[in-house]
Amino acid sequence: MTLAARIARFTSALEAPTIPPEVLEKARTCLLNAYGIGLGGHATPYAPVARRAALAMEGEVPKGATLLGDGRTTTIGGACLANAALFHGRAQEDTCGAAHFGTILIPLLTALLEARRYPMARLLPALVAGYEVGGLLEKAYAGYTTPSGFRSSALYGVIAAAAAAARMMEFSAAQTAAALANAVSFTGGVLQSFADGTDEWRYQVGQAGLTGLAAAELARAGSVSAPLAFEGKSGLVRAFAGQDCDVGKLAASLGDDWAMLRVAFKPYPVCAFNQTPVIAALELREQLAGAALAGVRVRMNPYETGYAGMDAVGPFHTISGTLMSIPFCIATTLLHGAPDMRRMTTYDDPEVAALIRRIQLVPDPTVPVLSAVIEAETADCRRLVREQRMMPADYSYDRATVSAMVRRIGGEEGVPVVAFDRVEAFVARLPDVAIQEIVGAFALLQPEQAFA
Repeated sequence: MTLAARIARFTSALEAPTIPPEVLEKARTCLLNAYGIGLGGHATPYAPVARRAALAMEGEVPKGATLLGDGRTTTIGGACLANAALFHGRAQEDTCGAAHFGTILIPLLTALLEARRYPMARLLPALVAGYEVGGLLEKAYAGYTTPSGFRSSALYGVIAAAAAAARMMEFSAAQTAAALANAVSFTGGVLQSFADGTDEWRYQVGQAGLTGLAAAELARAGSVSAPLAFEGKSGLVRAFAGQDCDVGKLAASLGDDWAMLRVAFKPYPVCAFNQTPVIAALELREQLAGAALAGVRVRMNPYETGYAGMDAVGPFHTISGTLMSIPFCIATTLLHGAPDMRRMTTYDDPEVAALIRRIQLVPDPTVPVLSAVIEAETADCRRLVREQRMMPADYSYDRATVSAMVRRIGGEEGVPVVAFDRVEAFVARLPDVAIQEIVGAFALLQPEQAFA
């Protein structure tokens, strides 16, 4: 049996009663995080750009899918593009390895539920299906594809979106396999925008969602799709990762090594790989107690230091540049404390720029991924070291912790508390709730309009 067929057999059979309770709980937490971070990102400029593009292409569609935080309705694909940019606006979405599947899957499934009125009981199984397929591939191959310049969110997210859409639409295993194969043929996405500090990556996730939807709809319409899309001579694994595909090993992990349980959350509005350096810098800042710095040496895993934009030293002109830069994130944290959106968009701080010039970034394979060692030399010749070793489990917050985090962010960004109340009630009551509760929570960002 091919890998597409094996994955399809697994995902098409997913039902809430047979999914482990801890996996379902994590799916609820991912929903809370995505909607909560989306509310907190309402003031970022990316969703308005995506909305204009979506409406120019798709137009307004009565009884379609809502542009969250805007109120107008459009096609499912247009809502995917715009709402994913909203959820990705703070760069504080969830992460599964190097991929941000929540920003792809949750806007897609939300739009499908609203526009097509699918039963709410399908939401959690469809969400789990997407994370499991995307996470399976990311874990196996991101170590090969990322150094080649491919972005995991875009590369594996299209396939994850196709799996989620297929499960939401209750495809047969054969239809699901075709959707996955179509998605493989349509997938891609490079990392150069991180190196250049530009915005394309904000919109990649929405494009991944609507491309995955197209892959699924083509399968439903009867497309004839490559059975060896993953493991074939010119299939995904050899084309993108340059590896042989171990179909048996990958298929055996489905339902055993749940990708959903590896999903982590971001306490700060910086790249996932910069979360630990920021935590380490906060601890070191306490030790320094205001002492002047002569130099800083940062050791991190080469997978992270080699990621596009991580070694950037400026000058910076966009948050797309600052949130990726290890030197910037460490410098602003050491000087000013925990980074927030104001600090991450302050591009002309002379103290930060001066400290960046004294930060040496060292790729060190002995430092695990998601860890960092910061060595600081003070002007009075003291040497302070902070070694911060973290794992995905350290960022795998429970629902209460995520609730506190998104409410804190909402307080910073002026989001009405009742919006979070509505989101939390929605998540807790699934499936006995309507998607209009989410639409209504985001409508509270529009005080001049009266959305229920």
